[in-house]
Amino acid sequence: MNKDSRIYIAGHLGMVGSAILRNLKQKGYSNFILRTQQELDLVSQVDTDTFFRDEKPEYVIDAAARVGGIVANNTYRAQFIYDNLMIQNNLIHSAWKHGVKKLLFLGSSCIYPRLAPQPLKEEYLLTGPLEFTNEPYAIAKIAGIKMCESYYRQYGSNFISVMPTNLYGPNDNFDLENSHVLPALIRRFHEAKLNNLPDVTLWGTGTPLREFMHVDDMAAACIHLVETVDADTLYGRLGCTHVNIGTGSEISIGGLAKMVAEIVGYKGDIRWDSSKPDGTPRKLMDVSLLEKLGFRYSIKLEEGIGSVYAWYCNGQPR
Repeated sequence: MNKDSRIYIAGHLGMVGSAILRNLKQKGYSNFILRTQQELDLVSQVDTDTFFRDEKPEYVIDAAARVGGIVANNTYRAQFIYDNLMIQNNLIHSAWKHGVKKLLFLGSSCIYPRLAPQPLKEEYLLTGPLEFTNEPYAIAKIAGIKMCESYYRQYGSNFISVMPTNLYGPNDNFDLENSHVLPALIRRFHEAKLNNLPDVTLWGTGTPLREFMHVDDMAAACIHLVETVDADTLYGRLGCTHVNIGTGSEISIGGLAKMVAEIVGYKGDIRWDSSKPDGTPRKLMDVSLLEKLGFRYSIKLEEGIGSVYAWYCNGQPR
């Protein structure tokens, strides 16, 4: 990938896409093709194909998706499976049809079985039932992985997939109705502090274990793989369908809540509503393949949450 290569980042305004764009700019890349959701409807096959025909991107990074936490995933099940399937199908097929040199597809760690052995190795894909609350989203992402692999095996397309762990960072979604756990905790404790609330009640038991990675680390890992790993290496020499991206370390949701409360400066009590779902009991990525390929994360969790909270307090979130 040359510094003046035509690079299309799908979803460049989101947390993941904006981090990838920042990373590429820092590395000296400058020839970007960017479209907002209003400018290009990726759910439309005709619109997506026309865009590829007219703009002729050389490299594509698919960071576009309908995303959300447990509530959103479980409530809008049809929208999550339909929109995500359509977006990735249109992008991957158009990339093949119009001769894109390389495509990076971003999935999610929820692709792994609910009770898969821990830490989660790439080979555990499709070895057991999924977590029900986010099953439609997971099935869509699994289809994306297999689509990239299939286009390589039939057409030789240089399409690869990565599976990030739970991410957080600037441009995250802080909407309490459909955000992920970490930004939701930041907002809940921040507002509780401002309103002098004596306690904050959180969903579940606080016992599930989760891994969190700053989105800037994830973006750096993605670009490292785009620059150094091709489909022949991934599917052939390594015998994998995708690469896990994570830190390899975990924390309980209860521990995370305490950490966020301390960073925010909330002094009240934390209560747990065990009548609400916990989701998957544990989800830790095995990142040995990523490290073998030459990348390791650098931003520690407490440091990263502190920087995101400062960003939040500066009035940046949309």
